[in-house]
Amino acid sequence: MSANADHSDDHGSTPAAWTAVIVMLVGMLIAGIAMIMKQPTYFWVGLAVIPVGAVAGWIMAKAGLGQHRD
Repeated sequence: MSANADHSDDHGSTPAAWTAVIVMLVGMLIAGIAMIMKQPTYFWVGLAVIPVGAVAGWIMAKAGLGQHRD
């Protein structure tokens, strides 16, 4: 298969992407454990962490740590 000029070889593996995904996964983990333990407060805390990860990734991308667009 030949490489297309429109595709990037890094597949989004950037510090901004990794940070966003890891923070969001931690939020899901917190929410999931809280559901099992029947702790609604921690469940909502876990859900609140998810958008924090998205915002952190966006800020890092704007700071130059994301995928470079041509």
